Amino acid sequence: MKILLKILLISDVYFPRVNGVSTSIRTFTEQLQLLGHTVHLIAPDYGIKTIDEAWITRVPARNIYFDPEDKLMKVGEILALLPSLKGQQFDLIHIHTPFIAHYAGLKLGKLLHIPVVETYHTFFEDYLHHYLPWIPSVAARGLARYISKRQCNQVDAIVAPSRPMLDVLRSYGIKARAEVIATGLQTHSFSEANGDAFRLQYGIALDRPMLLYVGRVAFEKNIHFLLNVVKQLSEMMPEVLFVIAGEGPAEASLRAAVNSLGITRNVQFIGYLDREKELNACYQSADIFVFASKSETQGLVLLEAMAQGTPVVAIAELGTASILIEGEGALIAPEDALIFVQKVRNLLANPAYRKLLGEHGRAYAQSKWSALRQAERMVTFYADIIHASVKAKQPDVHQQAFLKER
Repeated sequence: MKILLKILLISDVYFPRVNGVSTSIRTFTEQLQLLGHTVHLIAPDYGIKTIDEAWITRVPARNIYFDPEDKLMKVGEILALLPSLKGQQFDLIHIHTPFIAHYAGLKLGKLLHIPVVETYHTFFEDYLHHYLPWIPSVAARGLARYISKRQCNQVDAIVAPSRPMLDVLRSYGIKARAEVIATGLQTHSFSEANGDAFRLQYGIALDRPMLLYVGRVAFEKNIHFLLNVVKQLSEMMPEVLFVIAGEGPAEASLRAAVNSLGITRNVQFIGYLDREKELNACYQSADIFVFASKSETQGLVLLEAMAQGTPVVAIAELGTASILIEGEGALIAPEDALIFVQKVRNLLANPAYRKLLGEHGRAYAQSKWSALRQAERMVTFYADIIHASVKAKQPDVHQQAFLKER
């Protein structure tokens, strides 16, 4: 008999805040709901309604002065939800971020007497020093490792988006039960899109060589490296264009770098795109998707590009190493601008191979990375954790006999 679960998610970020955590939450939720499970999310109130508010409780939140994109939920407002949450009889709490959501999720888990799972979405060891520049890099990395170890060992189980990320967590000394479950691709990621129309909309000539980056415009994404690649490539192919789709704290620095490198006509910033209406066409419009981040816990945008038949040239480190396979929609390059440029240039110069590589990538994404399959694995993991929690609360036979005698 199929058992249907009631799952309470809590996160410090969700749409309209665009990032990988938001995408992962929505992807899993849609699939879990299709499988018949009940999902509810506690997330910050951004003052903007999204298309899926029916299953979300928005919590009043404060602005963060050094991070205008994010909000800080009020803990008291979260705990005030307790009477309502008790009545809904959730089976499990799933935390998605390590800030207010982590500590509030732990508290709710204890008060509701249900197990707590947490997904480790972000490689904070390679992230924190970008946002705390007054702390030496070594100290920031050490702090990130300490906090990660402590938090992960506080929950009943951890979900890691990739095997390399889980290996890193184990190296920190994290002992909690863990499972590798990646975020899969929704069916709409494979929907046909009009790349030519997208180019015309943004004033990009149909025959212009176009490289693309999609994602948060953040320092840890290593986009500055890609600008150096574009600088070198532009000296050989003056018409090459690098399109950056996204927004974030590194944008001003990147714009300054574009000016100092003298590649203003070779780089175009287009901001965030509507995932439902524009994103597929954006991927479809590019000749090559380029990616240089070394801190990804998974790298979903690589699969999204492949789903649209767009070949990838990327550095394969941490989470992306579990996705990228040479020749399966991607060419793998080291963090060496000369080699990266050569791979991109050769691919741009060979349309037939570029098309073949893109076709291989689409087939690979379809066969290996479906959202439904990943959601089914998540349900199995949830059920195992719930079963273990219930079993742990029951006294064993000897304890029962002792209690009966007493």
